[in-house]
Amino acid sequence: MNIKEAIHSFIDKIFNPPITFLDMGIEKLRAVGQLTAQGLNVGKYLSVFGDLPTAWQLVVSSALASVVILGSLLIFRSVMRLYYSLKEGVKWW
Repeated sequence: MNIKEAIHSFIDKIFNPPITFLDMGIEKLRAVGQLTAQGLNVGKYLSVFGDLPTAWQLVVSSALASVVILGSLLIFRSVMRLYYSLKEGVKWW
């Protein structure tokens, strides 16, 4: 065993644990990326409402649609308030 191989094996012993830890982190991040690429099946969570009569299913779907619409309007209002406050700030600057 020459000195170059001894130094090489010594350096590998020092840096092998952090490298394996980083490789494991990269592998986990790739697995998360594959999981999020599949999407979310909302029907699995809303299947409870499938046992309701048709009229009640319409009530639930209308309530969910109204929540989405009201939420989007609140977000739009917040964005517009931010826009107008920035516009006022620039106007007097």
